[in-house]
This record gives sequence, C-alpha cells and structure tokens, in this order.
Amino acid sequence: MNRHAVEDAIFPGCPIRNVLDRLCDKWSLLVIYTLNKTESQKLRFKQLQREIPDISQKMLTATLRTLEEDGCITRTVYPEIPPRVEYALTDLCRSLIPHINALLLWALEHKEKIIKNRKKARQSKEEEL
Repeated sequence: MNRHAVEDAIFPGCPIRNVLDRLCDKWSLLVIYTLNKTESQKLRFKQLQREIPDISQKMLTATLRTLEEDGCITRTVYPEIPPRVEYALTDLCRSLIPHINALLLWALEHKEKIIKNRKKARQSKEEEL
C-alpha cells in the first residue's frame, strides 16, 4: 500500500489534515520554495536536485509526483532526444507562497529561542538520566 493510500485510510474524515500532511512533509515545502525562487520558475529534475542537495533521487521523484497529483506543480515533457522535463508551480500553489513566506519569517524571528529551548530540553533529559 502506498503512502497516500495509508494517509487517506488514517484520516478519512479530515481533508484539511490530509492536505497539510502532504504539503508539510519533509520535502514538499522546500521543493515549492525552490521552484518559486528561480528566475524562470521552471526547473529540470537535476536542477532541483542540485538546489536541494540532501534530497535523494527517489524522494525527489516521490515528492514531485505527490505535488503534481495535488495540482501544485506542472510537469512538462518536451519531445526531444534526450527528453527534457521541466517542473513549475501552478497558480494554485503560487497562492500558497505568501503563507510559506510568512512561515519562513516567523521561523527566522523565533529560531534562536527555539534552538535555546531545544538545548534546555536536552539538558533536562540528560540530567534525568
């Protein structure tokens, strides 16, 4: 059973949770952000992989498929040899960009406090041991 079938089975009555789970996974927001920040706003697979160096080929492929399934990106195949494939954001996904930017600003504003809290929590756990 694939990941999406499992998510749909676990959260059948909660479409919002299902949408957020797919958009807010480890890689989707980063792929969306990367596609948005490029001048042409179209990238080939290898370009995306270079921009997000710690994502595996398998994970990038799965993430792109999920985003395409949800209507967040388009995949354009050009009939050339070798075939050229480009990915771009849809209007639907572009409407998400201001919210992603707000989330990034919030993270930048609060990152030091969050890191400090994490260290404090780790120290507490170590002292308990």
